[in-house]
Amino acid sequence: MLREHRADVLSCARCSPAIPGGVAPVVDVPKKVRAMLVAQAPGATEVVTQSPFTGPAGKRLMGWFERAGTSREEIYLSAIARCFPGKAKGGGDLVPPRTMISNCRPHLARELELLRPELVVPVGGLAIKELLGIGRLSDAVGQEIVRDGITYVPLPHPSGASTWLNRSENKERLAVALGLLGDRMAALRQRGRGSINL
Repeated sequence: MLREHRADVLSCARCSPAIPGGVAPVVDVPKKVRAMLVAQAPGATEVVTQSPFTGPAGKRLMGWFERAGTSREEIYLSAIARCFPGKAKGGGDLVPPRTMISNCRPHLARELELLRPELVVPVGGLAIKELLGIGRLSDAVGQEIVRDGITYVPLPHPSGASTWLNRSENKERLAVALGLLGDRMAALRQRGRGSINL
């Protein structure tokens, strides 16, 4: 089922021709996991590699995973939008427009349905707002939020363009969040992965 879903996402052209540089959806490979990360959108590197979090932000995120005692193999990597929305004039990536978010929403809904994750890690302001309705990173990062049987452990975006982590209190929030992520992943590991139809 996840393999079919991946093929569907890779062939998606809902946003064409509105995407600068053309449609190039990025989707993770199927994994038998009960943890899911939801980020904003792929970057320029991910379009080339066709794999989520392979650029500079991905390297930083993998460092956070290591601090939490986990790895990309244990977490399904997803996003609010599946195509690169383009570069902002002032640097960094554009935030996906509402039409792109709406067009990609069924992909995320299908992944949630197929994986039935016990743990979801929203990464960055957009993912946190879309999934939890929380508008400020400082109100979410470092918290464990349980809704409808799913535990959410929000993280800030690992992009170098983000200045949020420049403040010491936000670094402390990240440390707490990574501790929570490590605890949740250890609990999932103990219970096993369950049956997921790839």
